[in-house]
Amino acid sequence: MAEDNSYESMLCVKPEVHVYKIPPRASNRGYRAADWKLDEPSWSGRMKITAKGKIAYIKLEDKNTGELFAQAPVEQYPGCVVESVSDSSRYFVIRIEDGNGRHAFIGLGFADRGDSFDFNVALQDHFKWVKQEGEIAKQEASDIVAPKLDLSFKEGQTIKISIGNIKKREAGGAKPRGMAGVLLPPPPGVKAGGVIPPPVEQPPVLAVQTDTASLLDFGSPGPAAPPSADVWGDFTSAGANSSQDGVKAGGWVQFS
Repeated sequence: MAEDNSYESMLCVKPEVHVYKIPPRASNRGYRAADWKLDEPSWSGRMKITAKGKIAYIKLEDKNTGELFAQAPVEQYPGCVVESVSDSSRYFVIRIEDGNGRHAFIGLGFADRGDSFDFNVALQDHFKWVKQEGEIAKQEASDIVAPKLDLSFKEGQTIKISIGNIKKREAGGAKPRGMAGVLLPPPPGVKAGGVIPPPVEQPPVLAVQTDTASLLDFGSPGPAAPPSADVWGDFTSAGANSSQDGVKAGGWVQFS
């Protein structure tokens, strides 16, 4: 992606900031805003943050005429061009340049904490974008250098796929689904597709004591059966005690 260095974008504008003359740093602890004369700023005006390509510019201008007071090109953040003080979030130390190779450090302060927060976020977002653009450019460069893998089929080239453990189905056949769909042959004596009739109950056979010899002897009449061998003897004996006088000449029992 080609960079357009002629286009300058606006990142942040704050209508009122203060510039302070700061003493030299006494140690490596960092700058402290308490060492500055905060009630006597050296200059007050408007601040703009612009970006041209990868570089951000902090511009201090007169809020009435727009005349440039100082400018600080920022190529990296956090870095040596913009430093936070150790005792406040509203004050920073920036390195300004005059365009002739000379630079100086001044104190920059905001009256409101929200303005200092916006100043910080504007610089962070810009250099986050710069980092992403660099990663994209590296990826595009690596894609150009590395040969692309050609996975397309050449002319006349074929491919064969072997899939195992699959049985061929018969034409028009259905897949069996267990014992639920299996038809058993009908029992003997029943036509195919018919309904099996229920079993016929056999009438009970009365156990009658007979003389086997007399049944087999068809030639001569056998002796008469004694009275106790009568098959209806149980019925007559059941009412013998109470209804002997009710027996008629015909041999029937009259029930009262």
